[in-house]
Amino acid sequence: MGISLNPSSILNGQGIDVSSLVQQVLSESSGQLTEWQNQDATLKLQATDLTRINGDLNSLATAVQALSDPLGALTAQSATSSDTSVLNASADSTAAAGTHEIVVSNLASAGLVYTDDFAGGSGASILPSPAQSGEIDLQIGDSQGTTHAITITAGTNDTLKTLASYINGQKWGVTANVVTDANGSRLALVSQSTGTTSALAVTRNTTQLNFATPTGGEAAQLTIDGVPYTSTNNTIAGAISGVTLNLSSAAPNSPVQVAVGVDTDQVTQAINNFVDAYNSVISDMNVQYSVDPTTNTEGPLGSDTGLRQLQSSLLADAAFSTSGNGGYVNLASLGISTNDDGTLTVDSSQLTSALSSNPSAVLNFFQNAAATGFANNFHQDLTGLTNPTTGPLNAELAENSAEQQDLTNSINNFETQLTAEQTQLTSEYNQVNASLQAYPLLLQQVTETLATMDSSGSTTTTSSPTLTSGL
Repeated sequence: MGISLNPSSILNGQGIDVSSLVQQVLSESSGQLTEWQNQDATLKLQATDLTRINGDLNSLATAVQALSDPLGALTAQSATSSDTSVLNASADSTAAAGTHEIVVSNLASAGLVYTDDFAGGSGASILPSPAQSGEIDLQIGDSQGTTHAITITAGTNDTLKTLASYINGQKWGVTANVVTDANGSRLALVSQSTGTTSALAVTRNTTQLNFATPTGGEAAQLTIDGVPYTSTNNTIAGAISGVTLNLSSAAPNSPVQVAVGVDTDQVTQAINNFVDAYNSVISDMNVQYSVDPTTNTEGPLGSDTGLRQLQSSLLADAAFSTSGNGGYVNLASLGISTNDDGTLTVDSSQLTSALSSNPSAVLNFFQNAAATGFANNFHQDLTGLTNPTTGPLNAELAENSAEQQDLTNSINNFETQLTAEQTQLTSEYNQVNASLQAYPLLLQQVTETLATMDSSGSTTTTSSPTLTSGL
């Protein structure tokens, strides 16, 4: 596009619009800048979409890894109690499926011994007058346990409060408390553990305190599938391999059934997590290939061949099929169907039926010792696809970032060049403009001079000067 000037305005002294003229000149050079800026905007849109798809791809890799993990959700076992008021149970992946009968005859309890109400209260001396010392012998454990001789000294530990503080400071595994009510105060000693080794007894007492008969300090007594079992506490791990029992109450006449089997809730959740993650990736890619009816164009990555290859790889992995395996040979046989757009849909009832009827076959479809299952195969592919360096999307993002940086450098350098050129042109055209604005005055002076010469008798032919511009 040429530079436009108005000769009439130039010759009448109005001069030129320097700013507009400079912009016209610079616009001839800024086409490349606009092209680079458009390229940069496109790269940024592509980077945004690539980052989102890559994030979803990593989420899919995590979900698939959970399906392929031999210690993960698909191998999780659960233990269910028929009477949770008596006991609860849990199981790990090593537990064998089956049903066990548990009879809880007695709970493990902590040893307890306490005094009668002491009328003197928590701050009065427990020594008989006029004694200045006394002794309490505390036995911890059964007859084979340890006996601690507690020396009571007037002014030191001869009140309920100071005696409790003294016992707590010995770290014997016994907690001493002073309980006060309307009748007076009592000293209570409670073992910090359960079972026979926690039994408490006072074997000697020369104070005014009167200790009641000790209670507690008993082991849990139960039978597991008819076999007697004793435990020092009410949480029992290892009696049934892979199963932990938590006893709540004794019920010697009420057998409890503990059923151990596949944790279908965890398995179902893991499969649904996979389907959700897979659908997110496929849906993100589908958006790129949808044509906008307004612009009649695809998404920023619509022509990205690498994304097409990734889509094909994921669709192929989802179409994995094997043979035999009790009929559970592909996702569809488990109730996971493929939609027209490539996403997946789970038929919950069919999946639940498969897990109930043949859980080992379902597990074998996803993972096996030979690492040839659906999840094994998918996990191996995703390991390569999500590699931080060689993964296709990560590599493309790195290339995109490098291209953006190159464009940014080019744009910055070009803008610096344009700024310098603008400064130079503005200076030059300001000088031209000053000359043009002075033209009418110059013309007037010439005309007046010629008129003077003509009046003196000279014969002169005049004409208007011709303006020559190199613009």
